[in-house]
Amino acid sequence: MSSPGAEDQRKAQADFYAGLEQLYLLPNWAREAESQVAHGPHAAAVPWLWKWSEVRPNILRTVSLVTPEDVERRAIGLINPRLRELGRRGATPTLTAAVQLIMPGEVAVSHHHTPAALRVIMEGKGAYTAVDGERCWMEPGDLILTPAWTFHDHKHEGEGPMIWLDGLDVPLIRSIDSNFFERYPGQRQQALTQPDGASTRRFASAGLRPAAFKWDKPYSPLTRYPWERTEQALQAMIEKEATPFDDLYLEYVNPLTGAAVMPSMGCYAQRLRPGVQTRSHRHNASAVYYVCRGSGYTTIEGKRFEWCQGDVLALPGWHWHAHANGSTTEDAYLISFTDEPLLKYLGIFREQSGE
Repeated sequence: MSSPGAEDQRKAQADFYAGLEQLYLLPNWAREAESQVAHGPHAAAVPWLWKWSEVRPNILRTVSLVTPEDVERRAIGLINPRLRELGRRGATPTLTAAVQLIMPGEVAVSHHHTPAALRVIMEGKGAYTAVDGERCWMEPGDLILTPAWTFHDHKHEGEGPMIWLDGLDVPLIRSIDSNFFERYPGQRQQALTQPDGASTRRFASAGLRPAAFKWDKPYSPLTRYPWERTEQALQAMIEKEATPFDDLYLEYVNPLTGAAVMPSMGCYAQRLRPGVQTRSHRHNASAVYYVCRGSGYTTIEGKRFEWCQGDVLALPGWHWHAHANGSTTEDAYLISFTDEPLLKYLGIFREQSGE
């Protein structure tokens, strides 16, 4: 049984806490103890796989339901189940992912916003994204950047649906209450001030750049990273430079500095050779993977996620994971985006290898 002194102490604490609550004050020791016991780090999201066989029919169904004029962007978000339980949106706590569709003749109007964004092209041809006056024609596997506060719009001049995966740092920007948004003034599309594919032509050869080109922005001056060149680079990699955790692994970088493509998001492409099974590791950066081609599986905290072309996988931070190519004859290719550059800038990136 509790002593009278202990009962008095508990009552005094309860009265004290109640008084603090009325003043919008909080005893931090009570809150921290509760969170440490209940959750620990990296418990806000769970690993999750969205199957292309389920996503594609639903994004195509939107064609008969809404237009870009109705909703500005015809896109379906990929929502992590744990985040939804917490009343939040995103594929991971810092990254959102969505599948967007545009049909022939349609225009997704020009706007800009403080969240940084990228596109990984999934399906279609004949459409372009215009970014700060440059028109970038899109083909499957391409990576296209729309960095923070850059005007961007989309137009489809080809045939059939054009579909891509959007990646943004929206949860991060919302957490610092800095989510600004504006439409391009006066018209649906921005003025085109550069030749088509100007940035891709400007940095067409590795190790070379125009001597007179000047750039002082914190993101890559290269807007479109064509998949054709990325695949060639992966095929040309020296095999002894394969990593034990990701096999043949390339980072998309700023061609002027070698840094990540944007301050808050980094991007990678990897080639898993036939039959490869990587070693397990974990890091506190979260990532979203897109299966560009091939099939295989990723084991996360002992659970196996079987994937094939078009699937999207969310990997929360600090989860043990390893990849495997399920084929003994064909390569598998993955493209991923991650919040790793931000963690490295803050000096808090952590990584561990498993045995």
